[in-house]
Amino acid sequence: MKHLKIAVIALFALVTVSNVSAQDENNPFVVGFGVNIVDFYNSDDFSTQINDALGNKDWNFLPSISRISGEKYLDKGFTLQLAGALSEITFLNTEDDVDFLYYSIDAIVKYDLNMLFGNTGWFDPYVYLGGGYVSVNSNGEGMINAGFGFNTWFNDNLGLNFQTGTKKGFSDKVKAHYQSSLGIVVKFGGKDTDGDGVYDKFDACPEVAGLAEFNGCPDADGDGVKDSDDACPNTPGLAAMNGCPDADSDGIADKDDMCPNEKGTKANKGCADTDGDGVVDKDDKCASVAGPAANAGCPWPDTDGDGVLDKDDKCPNEAGVVSEAGCPEIITEAAKMGVDTFAKSILFNSNRSSFKSGVSAQLDGMIEIMNKFPKANFIIKGYTDNTGSAAYNLKLSEKRAAAVMNYLTKNGVDAARLTSKGFGVEAPIASNSTRDGRAQNRRVEVKVTN
Repeated sequence: MKHLKIAVIALFALVTVSNVSAQDENNPFVVGFGVNIVDFYNSDDFSTQINDALGNKDWNFLPSISRISGEKYLDKGFTLQLAGALSEITFLNTEDDVDFLYYSIDAIVKYDLNMLFGNTGWFDPYVYLGGGYVSVNSNGEGMINAGFGFNTWFNDNLGLNFQTGTKKGFSDKVKAHYQSSLGIVVKFGGKDTDGDGVYDKFDACPEVAGLAEFNGCPDADGDGVKDSDDACPNTPGLAAMNGCPDADSDGIADKDDMCPNEKGTKANKGCADTDGDGVVDKDDKCASVAGPAANAGCPWPDTDGDGVLDKDDKCPNEAGVVSEAGCPEIITEAAKMGVDTFAKSILFNSNRSSFKSGVSAQLDGMIEIMNKFPKANFIIKGYTDNTGSAAYNLKLSEKRAAAVMNYLTKNGVDAARLTSKGFGVEAPIASNSTRDGRAQNRRVEVKVTN
């Protein structure tokens, strides 16, 4: 028993120096062998049981390998363990000690506590629950098992296991008892998906065969930059360029360099821009004179000299004004304002396309302006208040716009210069919640279209 205590002390010493990984899907199998101790309850009181378990005067064990186990990692910290154990049970009577053969076959499910408290790798505590069959002196029964334990790994494959727990049956054939074990465990079955000799658990590229010096990742072009970090994995390059070449040594990798054989700047993706106009020389038709990209790097011309560049000038060979996109003015701003003012005074009766009284004077004033500027074209937009349905108001607004257009054409305005359209209740200019506001919203707007 003294040797067992020394082994337990050594176990805790090893915990402080080990630095390896726990059992997981990369090493799913574990076999173990060691000794086990059986300690039957002498009382139903829990504190008495604990004191009894910590003492060694009634521990039952065989001084040899008496327990073997096999384990398979399942998933998410769960492991299935199958174990068999032997022991010699000594019962004291008044005349002499009586020895009985003890054996058990158990199946338990372990849960790795590292899943809750963080992975320590070398120290692998767990709890377990399961069942098994126990026989003492040819009396046997099924029993429930529960307890805890831990593995301490010396290296990637070898470790020490300690496990203790209670077993309780459903009859009195076998008394409830504690069973503890201490032994060597060996894990194996590491996965190497890509067959490159590097286990998946250590392989940074487990699906692709690679080199050990790159943690299992490949370097197809042999430039010393592994493919997963190599922006040009099939072309030898420089580490500073993430594995890509830089033919012109301008600090821009050829794959990103629009001018790979001519030094340039990063701002221009490796190309030069002599005139600094933002158009690189290879695309600049006027490389020494700044100009916009839209004109291939050349300045825009202004043929008629009216201050409107030809690209924006609708009349590039005839001087005009900016407000008319380079064309001669077809209507003055004052005239536009006059048309707009007259249009605001064209009001309609509620729910009708007929004009309110006095509107004809406004229409006649609008006709006078339109006749002074015969090249100007206009659109007449009709609107309503929100009384009635949207569909009805749309039709009503179209009728109102048409009413204005009919008046203008009947009084001398060329119909080809006019279009009309209804917009219903869209874009009110006043609140529809007041009578006056609704009256203002029953309106038309007349705007110049060219």
